[in-house]
Amino acid sequence: MPQRPTSPTDVPDVVPIFPLTGALLLPFSHRPLNIFEPRYLEMVDRALATDRLIGLIQPEDTSEESPQGQVPLHEIGCLGRLTHFEESGDGRYFIILEGVTRFRILEEIKDGAPFRKARISAEGFGADFTHNEGEEAVDRMRFLKMMRDYAEFASIELNWEEIERTGTADLVNFCAMVSPYGPAEKQVLLEAQTLFDRAETLIAMTEYEMARGGKGAVPLN
Repeated sequence: MPQRPTSPTDVPDVVPIFPLTGALLLPFSHRPLNIFEPRYLEMVDRALATDRLIGLIQPEDTSEESPQGQVPLHEIGCLGRLTHFEESGDGRYFIILEGVTRFRILEEIKDGAPFRKARISAEGFGADFTHNEGEEAVDRMRFLKMMRDYAEFASIELNWEEIERTGTADLVNFCAMVSPYGPAEKQVLLEAQTLFDRAETLIAMTEYEMARGGKGAVPLN
């Protein structure tokens, strides 16, 4: 099985691109996906046959979840490594992507494939390859207070024993991925320069959501 890239120089120049609105993936986090469109079934087949890498990225126009055609994309996405897949009886795939690193699109490549491909660079995202990088700068107690306040606000149950056992970096990234915010906010969380920045941004978003009464809020679970 191909190895997980461990530095920006290990990242291939060209990867398949999966445009998906509102789908946030972060390094060392995991995102399950149901794949059913023929173009993306072929993309998964290609990944399984090669390096198992797929670039998850948001389209600029968020009116469609998975837009057709060459719609404009955000510049920054996250490379995922396909760590698990199941094939259903109706021709679908259930897959899990493990975040590897953020990347920047340099140019799209057109080679006749039904799915999109792009030349990418992970330069500038070297910290993404170290698990728990930057977590010492995060105010864990303040972040946990935000989680407790939101749990009370939204009347949801959280497994606090498990939360206490979870590392700070994993906790921040998980909360960012399952947060109730829209595509624009998810892109801001993705592009946050450091883990500290991401944690502070998420705290600010959550405090604002609670202050405005939680209109349209979805529980963090």
